[in-house]
Amino acid sequence: MFPSLSSRMHRGLLASTALLLAPLGCATSSQAGAARDEAALRTDEPPRMKPKWGMVIHGGAGGISRENLTPEREAAMRAALTEALQAGHAVLAKGGRSLDAVTAAIRVLEDSPYFNAGKGAVFNHDGVTELDAAVMDGKTRMAGAVAGVHHIQNPIDLARRVMEKSPHVMLVGDGAEAFARSQGMPLVDAKYFYTEERWQGLQRALEQERAKEAPPAEQGQPPTQGLAPAQPVTPGQPPAQGATPAQPSSPTQPPTQGLAPAQPVTPGQPPAQGATPAQPSSPTQPPAPARPATPAQPQPGSSLTPGVAPITGDHKFGTVGAVALDMEGNLAAGTSTGGMTNKRFGRVGDSPIIGAGTYADERCAVSATGHGEFFIRYTVARDICARVEYQDLPLLEAANHVVNDVLVRAGGEGGVIAMDRQGHVAMPFNSSGMYRGYIGEDGTPTVSIFQQP
Repeated sequence: MFPSLSSRMHRGLLASTALLLAPLGCATSSQAGAARDEAALRTDEPPRMKPKWGMVIHGGAGGISRENLTPEREAAMRAALTEALQAGHAVLAKGGRSLDAVTAAIRVLEDSPYFNAGKGAVFNHDGVTELDAAVMDGKTRMAGAVAGVHHIQNPIDLARRVMEKSPHVMLVGDGAEAFARSQGMPLVDAKYFYTEERWQGLQRALEQERAKEAPPAEQGQPPTQGLAPAQPVTPGQPPAQGATPAQPSSPTQPPTQGLAPAQPVTPGQPPAQGATPAQPSSPTQPPAPARPATPAQPQPGSSLTPGVAPITGDHKFGTVGAVALDMEGNLAAGTSTGGMTNKRFGRVGDSPIIGAGTYADERCAVSATGHGEFFIRYTVARDICARVEYQDLPLLEAANHVVNDVLVRAGGEGGVIAMDRQGHVAMPFNSSGMYRGYIGEDGTPTVSIFQQP
C-alpha cells in the first residue's frame, strides 16, 4: 500500500528538535555548555551511534524567552532537569524497568519549586493547589491517573498506586486521597505547596481578570470596590455569588488560614484517625487570595490564565513528564502537573487523561505539555502513536505532524516528548520554548530550553 498524499507531504517535515537519543553533549551551568546543549537539540543529523535505551523529559512549554529568564533561574532549572535525567538513568543502567525510571525522574521535578507540579504547583481561583498525574506501562498498557488532589507530595506515585493496586485507571479528589491513605501514603499539609512566586502569580492573574471585566465607573463616581473570590467551605468549589471573602492580613503576605487537608468524606473537617497532617487554627477556609485596590467581581466563565510563570511573567504551560525505553525494549510514559493558574470549577487538563497528555504502548510513548483542552480534543498522545502504528510513520514525522500541523491549525500551543522502541526520540513544540532533556546509555545528559540555540 502506498502512503497517503498527506503522509508523503509530511515526510520531509521533521521537527528540528527531533533526534536520536545519543551522547551529544553534557549539561552544564556554564554559558558555553548551555549553548552547546541548545545547538545539540536543534540538529537534524542523526548521531553516529543509536543507543539501546534511554529517556527524555520535559518541564513545560510556552512563551519562554532568554530576556525574561534570569541566568540564575536558568541555571537552577537546568540543574533540576539534569538531576531528573540522572535519576532515571540510574534506574535504567541497573537493568531497571522504564516505568521505574519515569517515576524516578518525575519525582525529582515534582520536588522542585521551579516546575508546575508537586511542590511548584500553581494555585487555582480559590487559592488552592489541585494536582493531576498519570503513568502508563507500554508493555502491558496498564495505566493509572489521579486528578484534583490537594495533599499528595508526589502525585506520580499515587497514579502508579492506582495502576498497580486498584482495578481502576483514574481516581479524583477526595476519593483519590482516601485511596492514598488506604495504601499507607502520607498526606502533607497544604502549606507544603505554598511558594510566594506561585501566590503572586495568582494575584496577578486575578487582577488582570478583574481589570478586564470591570464595568466603567460613572462620571464623578469612584470605582466600585469589588470583592476577592468568595471563600467556600470546600476547597476547589466555585465561589458563592455575593459572598464576602475572608481577608488575609496583608495583600502581599501568604494566607494563614485554610491550609488543612481536604477530607474524603466531610471536606473541611479534621482528618480521620491515622491521618498525619498538622491542623491550622481555621481548617474550614481555603486561602483567601489578596484583592487588588479596585477589582471587579469576577464572573463565571472568566478566561483562564494558562501557566503564568511566577518570576518572569512568561506565558507558560507548566507540566513535567518523562518517557523511557529500558534494556528489555519496554516503553513507559508519565506526566504530572498543577494545571492552570486561576483555574476554576475543578478543571482538569490533558495530563492525567490517557491518550491525551500521557500514552504508551509497545511501539511508542508520549508525554505532552500545553493547552490541555486542545490536547484532549485531539487525543494528541495517542494520535502520535496511532500514526506510528497504523501509517507506519517514523516517530519524528508523526510527532512533528501532530504538534506543528494538527495542533497549529486548531490553535493549540505546546509540545511533546516521545520515544519509540528503536530508541528514536522526538521533542517538537510550537511555542517559543520547552524545558526538555534526554540521556542515553552513556549517562551524558543534554538539556535545552529555547527554540533557537
